[in-house]
Amino acid sequence: MRAFVRCLFTILVAVSIPLAAFGQSDIGGLIAETGVEPGETATREHPRWREPRKIVVRDIADLYDSLAAGEPGVELVRVRTHAEAVAAAPGADAVLGFCSEAVLDAATEATWIQVFSAGVEGCVVHERIRSGDVVLTNMQKMSSPVIAEHVIAMMLAASRALPTFGKRMEDGQWLRSPEYTGRMQSYGGKTVLIAGLGGIGTEVARRAAALGMRVIGTRRSSREGPDYVDYVGLSGELHELAADADFIVNALPLTDETSGLFDAEFFAAAKQGAFFFNVGRGKTVVTADLVAALRSGQLAGAGLDVTDPEPLPSRHPLWQMDNVIITPHVAGRGGNRIRHGLLAAENLRRFIAGEALFNVVDPVAGY
Repeated sequence: MRAFVRCLFTILVAVSIPLAAFGQSDIGGLIAETGVEPGETATREHPRWREPRKIVVRDIADLYDSLAAGEPGVELVRVRTHAEAVAAAPGADAVLGFCSEAVLDAATEATWIQVFSAGVEGCVVHERIRSGDVVLTNMQKMSSPVIAEHVIAMMLAASRALPTFGKRMEDGQWLRSPEYTGRMQSYGGKTVLIAGLGGIGTEVARRAAALGMRVIGTRRSSREGPDYVDYVGLSGELHELAADADFIVNALPLTDETSGLFDAEFFAAAKQGAFFFNVGRGKTVVTADLVAALRSGQLAGAGLDVTDPEPLPSRHPLWQMDNVIITPHVAGRGGNRIRHGLLAAENLRRFIAGEALFNVVDPVAGY
């Protein structure tokens, strides 16, 4: 088994998930830092679980060399594309890195799918996932710190009007008139509303509080939150809380409940002159309503890492707005990928041993 886990570490390096030295202490640290928890049911209790013989993993280099010292009887199959995953899926006990109807249809003996992202809206719609025939796990909370840093960077840039100045650097314009400097604000003591105090939202809250901001937020399930959050409301309080927020951060997953949640009614309820930031999912926002709120001045600006549609068309009006920052769904890049490797490695170990997996997705809730 140890040899097999060493093999997996080699694999994860190949998918751009850099790993350091690992051990049970690293897993314990990951659990303590992120609060990830195993599911309630051991995989061996799944009615179709068997001792794994074949596992399909996305983007594995040096497969055969790695398997030379691997666990006898466990075939680890390298795939790079979706088509390769579909072709390799028959007979597989698990698939790591791909989740689609074609993969699930081909992987008739699989009881586990691991995705390398937090978002699973494209996966939970499949009947085998929704029925529990296949257990789905994701990377929730693994990229939360770096995404939170991205949010804070956009918040600070927006409040200091850096997008406005930055878009005029190419022309060498020296802008000091009130038309431009009047957009500059101080963020200290301002209120930030975080919609969705999950992994990402909690990390944003931690950093915003450290900057001297008042933090309020919403959760779907309870009013519980960390000490640095001044008030935790339920989902139904979103409009009321938006009226008091200078900065609004959307960290929600895409579900039936959140689709189109940030619409004209929401933006009208928001405090005039607030900034809006989206690192959740593009389809939670009605884009035309966002554009209208920015054009009318109801919103002072926006920072968007996700959009609808995505990619955002090159001639879309959001690109042309001085008060908008757009990044191409990259907030999770540039750090903390070691967490992904730790979780994937531990989940593979647990699956082979028949233990409960971390980050089990509730297909009904959608996350």
